[in-house]
Amino acid sequence: MTRRELFALIGAAAGSGVMYQAMTSLGHALESNYRGPLALDGDPKGASVLVLGAGLAGMTAAYELRKAGYAVEVLEFSSRVGGRCLSLRGGDRYVELSGVAQECQFDAGLYFNAGPMRIPFHHHGLLDYCRLFRVALEPFVQVNHNAYLHATSAFGGKPQRYRHVQADLTGYVAELLAKATYQGKLNDAVSTEDKEILLEALRTWGALDESYSYSAGPTASKRRGYAVDAGGGLDGAPSSSIPLSLTDILKSRVWNGVFADGNYALLSPMFQPVGGMDKIAEAFRREVEDITRFDAKITAIHQNEHRVTVQYTKGADRQVTSADWCVCCIPLSVLRKLELTISPPMAAAINAVPYLHATKIGLQMKRRFWEQDHAIYGGITHTNLPIHSIGYPCFGYGEHGKGVLLGAYAISDPERFDFAEFSPSERIAKAVQWGSVIHPQLQSEFENGMAVSWQHNPSTLGCFSYWSDDVRRLNYRDLCAVDGRILLAGEHISYLSGWQEGAILSALDAVKRLHSHVLAH
Repeated sequence: MTRRELFALIGAAAGSGVMYQAMTSLGHALESNYRGPLALDGDPKGASVLVLGAGLAGMTAAYELRKAGYAVEVLEFSSRVGGRCLSLRGGDRYVELSGVAQECQFDAGLYFNAGPMRIPFHHHGLLDYCRLFRVALEPFVQVNHNAYLHATSAFGGKPQRYRHVQADLTGYVAELLAKATYQGKLNDAVSTEDKEILLEALRTWGALDESYSYSAGPTASKRRGYAVDAGGGLDGAPSSSIPLSLTDILKSRVWNGVFADGNYALLSPMFQPVGGMDKIAEAFRREVEDITRFDAKITAIHQNEHRVTVQYTKGADRQVTSADWCVCCIPLSVLRKLELTISPPMAAAINAVPYLHATKIGLQMKRRFWEQDHAIYGGITHTNLPIHSIGYPCFGYGEHGKGVLLGAYAISDPERFDFAEFSPSERIAKAVQWGSVIHPQLQSEFENGMAVSWQHNPSTLGCFSYWSDDVRRLNYRDLCAVDGRILLAGEHISYLSGWQEGAILSALDAVKRLHSHVLAH
């Protein structure tokens, strides 16, 4: 069996999260390779660079190049920085490609991360810039054992607590393995001493009783929780909960949610900036705003052996600017629609990479019912409904006021449902409708919302790049090449597609290679 066949088998049997872990253990999916701040030695002798796009990749490149002595100019499509690093607050106006506009009505102090929402502990580059620019961080709760796992065809459509499914599945698997070990079925694999240690470990891991069974009782309840929790006084004794059946758990496939949260990229601890993900973009903006031209809609990028020339419109005006070199951080989904002077291999690579479509919906609620009624503080509920997940805010715990839920984070599946086919108000209505299957309070507590379908965002035309093994093998090196006087950077030029860390590392790599070329010239 080849490694590719093995990964495919694991993915089909246990989900993408387990497949990712297997790939990581075999060296196919690695953490950030950031190894510290960039240090560029040598004098660029006044060389100039155009940086196209003021997302995190563009601003990283601009910051580092200017620090190294380059004359830098940044052109940004919109009136803001950050690209997909977007947080929406009351008073913000969000306009889609069609011209349809949404006016955010969230109350003061509330926000919705329409793009990135979490930072893994191993994204060292992003965390280093947060330290450098003094961006305050707080924990992001990825796994909340009191959140829900839900499938419409399982358990009568009733959501199940994450801790119940996780504990019960672990218990039953431990029981099966313990009995096989106890009955001597593993004699060829383990020694007598190992068998005793393994049985002890399985009993502890799976919360098994003395007969190596996973069943209702105090042992299992200590892991999955009680039917009635412990209290004080005469009636304070807890009562044991009853596990779900193994057959029901397996058939439900809600265990996919448990495996997904075991994805290396989602392991704890995770972080978020205090006040919204765009606090990172704002920190970068303070460093590069004076060299950035906003509302610069690029139409053409040309080069010759001496210069790079960029044509763009600003309002009704057509303008041109040029420099010795160009670091282009425009998403490939947009770049391939521009007039370009590049090599055939680069052009083919730009056209080869598809982008995933995704919709995120923020819903303001009159009260934080998920905390008050369900004791859910942060974390994510997984469902097979088209909303895919519900995210609970990881700040403001216990407040009496309102709150904003992530009502949907849906990667588009054309065979099932695509939120982007509907108007923003219809997307929001559907998120409320489907979310009410899990939280009936949504219908009565909902006040207003914002819906962002990234394929309708004019500056991205998609959520993030989606590389297949074959496309990466055939095109990745061409995209990374120094094409005359142009280099590309962004999350699409990384092995961390869709992550801010990928954008930053790509920019740092492009800057290092550009600097080497400049010194060589």
